[in-house]
Amino acid sequence: MTQVAVIYYSSTGTNHAMAQAVAEGAADAGADVRLRIAPETVPYDVLSGNPAWKQFVDEVRPGVQEVAASDITEVDGVALGTPTRYGAPAAQLKGFLDSLGPQWMQGELADKAYTAFTSAMNDHGGNEGTIHSLYNVVMHFGGIIVPPGYTDPAVFAAGGNPYGTSWGTGQSGDPVPDTVLAAARYQGRRLATFAARLAG
Repeated sequence: MTQVAVIYYSSTGTNHAMAQAVAEGAADAGADVRLRIAPETVPYDVLSGNPAWKQFVDEVRPGVQEVAASDITEVDGVALGTPTRYGAPAAQLKGFLDSLGPQWMQGELADKAYTAFTSAMNDHGGNEGTIHSLYNVVMHFGGIIVPPGYTDPAVFAAGGNPYGTSWGTGQSGDPVPDTVLAAARYQGRRLATFAARLAG
């Protein structure tokens, strides 16, 4: 069976919802899916100043297993998800990726299918730049990038980002709409399909 890992960071729940949708799509395509979250590195007394962040850390994060290097080395496909931070991935996810030097040197990150998704407060708040940053990492890994492209109507319905599913939450932190979750599920199915072909 094809093995897929959805590895992400979420502070207030947006990317958690998107990660779940990507995982559902990969599972629908027949993959065995691991949902893994990057460790939180912001001190609790700092993040507690944001009620939504504190609630996520207290109520949701404990139910998701933290990522380990084996969650990349043991699978055929990887989805990477993160909120945008100044047009780049969040430090929490990037810190995990930066820790994979030994696995990179052994070639254990290469020849797998990779895709990425993200969110920002604004529609043009760095979503595409963040996904491109993650794909730069994938190229260093020797991975095979599997973007959604314009290969399904769900991509257009979610705003038409061919690089990966993205969502602008607005200042009020609007929940992820069904159209974006549908695009994320499609992206998960597409990832699992190409991961299976590479593994086969």
